[in-house]
Amino acid sequence: MTERLRNPALVPIAIVVGSLLAGAFYAGYAGDDVNWDWQNYHDYNVWALIHGRYAIDVMPAGLQTYFNPLVYFLAYGLRQFLPPLVGGLAMGAIHGLNLVAVYFLTRALLGSATGVVTAGAALLIAATGPMTLSEVGTSFSDILTAAPILAGVVLIVSAGENARARYLVAGLLIGAMVGLKLTNVVFAAGATVAVLFAMRPVVAIGYLAVGGVIGGLATGGFWSLMLWRDFGNPVFPLFNGFFQSPELPSSNLLDQQFLPRSVAEGLAYPIYWLRGLHRTSEFPFRDARFAVLLILLPAAYIVRVIKGSSIFTRRDMQFIAFFAISYLAWLTLFSIQRYAIVLELSCGPLIVLLLLRAITNVRSGDYLSVHAAGSALAIVAIGIALWSQPADWWRRPWSNPYRPVISARLRQPATYILLNKPTAYIAPLLPARSRFYQIGDIVTPIVSGGTFDKRIRAGLADPLPGGVWEIHDRNEVVQWEQLARFGLTTDPSKPCAEIESVNPASVIQVCPLKTAAR
Repeated sequence: MTERLRNPALVPIAIVVGSLLAGAFYAGYAGDDVNWDWQNYHDYNVWALIHGRYAIDVMPAGLQTYFNPLVYFLAYGLRQFLPPLVGGLAMGAIHGLNLVAVYFLTRALLGSATGVVTAGAALLIAATGPMTLSEVGTSFSDILTAAPILAGVVLIVSAGENARARYLVAGLLIGAMVGLKLTNVVFAAGATVAVLFAMRPVVAIGYLAVGGVIGGLATGGFWSLMLWRDFGNPVFPLFNGFFQSPELPSSNLLDQQFLPRSVAEGLAYPIYWLRGLHRTSEFPFRDARFAVLLILLPAAYIVRVIKGSSIFTRRDMQFIAFFAISYLAWLTLFSIQRYAIVLELSCGPLIVLLLLRAITNVRSGDYLSVHAAGSALAIVAIGIALWSQPADWWRRPWSNPYRPVISARLRQPATYILLNKPTAYIAPLLPARSRFYQIGDIVTPIVSGGTFDKRIRAGLADPLPGGVWEIHDRNEVVQWEQLARFGLTTDPSKPCAEIESVNPASVIQVCPLKTAAR
């Protein structure tokens, strides 16, 4: 189980190269990413920041318009400046680096027990995670921010008594990822509890906190400052019930559709995932990892009782605490499966750790127990990998890249009223001086008399050469009634235009508008 390559120094290099190639290969196999969030705000937000659109448009992507765009610059740049396939392979290769973090985490936990079987099992379990695979090569930030968070965990569990720098850097990494994507705060909570098991917990928490604040400000401070300046809410449009920005109703926006309805249902989620019941995701997936942990955690406790002493090291306890607290925070706040990719990747090292500790401690030092642990790891890892079924967030074949032809009727600057989502990805395709006003997002309605309301009315009073049009995706619910609020109606005397949708089963329809009869 602990067999190593003849030249151990080559192992990390092989892991890095293999991870890059694995990520690139899967991205090439899966196809061109056109996920819903890319259509809605991943692409638009970066384009808007670069071209100064936040002072012109009105929430084309709805509430997501004001999510920090910094984390999406990499995907945007690869898509803009490289051929689709090359950009996709590059993004996949970068995502593959998560496996490097998993390897070093496994090595930090197991030490001399890290070998071909243990490392291989952890990597196989991590590499075949259904949410991980579903995001390889995509613009999603969950998988992009996972590796730095895991690197922070590696620093925490490997820190010695006077390793202040490790805690500081761990805080920097995790804090920076929270600044980029606020939902990563659950892993900051897990890291905070993990350092309570450090040799000097007060010192560790202090350095972790300082690093976290610096990291969060470095990646998210500029964005929160802009939101505070413009709306009086540093996390606009979230928590507006607390910050009371006049631009939105006074309510706290929370996506509660996947939260468990009871404690029993929350405990049963891993069983649902095992059976392929996707109660925490919009699209089907199947996953046995968390169900296996439901068995291994109590089994390890039973072994501890039999031995009459702990079977876990301090590092083990730190990692288990990180995982448990992060999972509970995730379950309580979101229960959105995509947001748990760090936990999904962590399942590999954790399953290996629990199996190894439980089996080898039943009869400490016994050759058969060590052999049994190796066999069990191989069987469990292969079984989990074969059972996994990734979700599908929509891809296009590489042979059919998205290159829509814009009608000649839409080649003059115009005012566009967006009536549903996701349609914001159309904005960069239209003339640069055009304006884009989203009035169809029922979650973030336009408040009468607010800045957004005044901006829309001022834009309509100052017509552009191309006139006024509405944009909607035929596959989505259309908020037609919102047009009347701004004195508009469709103009049946003029034909609509169409723009090819990234979704072959749909189409983007663009229809002329006129002032409604009084």
